[in-house]
Amino acid sequence: MDIDKSLLGDDLVAQKFEEGFVDFWKNEKMPSQEEIQEYSEFMAEIGAKEGIQFLAENAKRPEVQVTESGLQYEILEDAEGPKPTAEQTVVAHYEGTLIDGTKFDSSYDRGEPTEFPLNRVIKGWTEGLQLMSIGAKYKFYIPFDLGYGAQGTGANIPPYAALIFIVELKEIK
Repeated sequence: MDIDKSLLGDDLVAQKFEEGFVDFWKNEKMPSQEEIQEYSEFMAEIGAKEGIQFLAENAKRPEVQVTESGLQYEILEDAEGPKPTAEQTVVAHYEGTLIDGTKFDSSYDRGEPTEFPLNRVIKGWTEGLQLMSIGAKYKFYIPFDLGYGAQGTGANIPPYAALIFIVELKEIK
């Protein structure tokens, strides 16, 4: 078995990863809590690097705009009119994916938009939706620090994950 050294970087880390993987499947040695923690931190670091690289490349695309905080967005359908403030409640349709395309949530799949107070969601949403008018559709590329941060959330969003959301603003309440 050969682990891609360019992904793992350090040869010693790659060797330890490979040894642990083989031992686990041979049932010769179960990893300690410390080894499990080190592996989790290592995989989170890889995820962070992938997200940072993705966002750096994405920011070079001419249709992508970048805010001061690092939020990236594309205007898929523009609209004119009032924009929500952070204190308002909005109704929006959305789909959320990881940078590899894995979908983790979608109001489209549920068949109805979602209502939420704009100041009770991730920072990337709070900032991004304030750029939109009713009827607009944007694609947000959200760095981990404007998303779920170092902890991730649930089983589907890992630590340090950059996120992609397509969002349609339907209503401001």
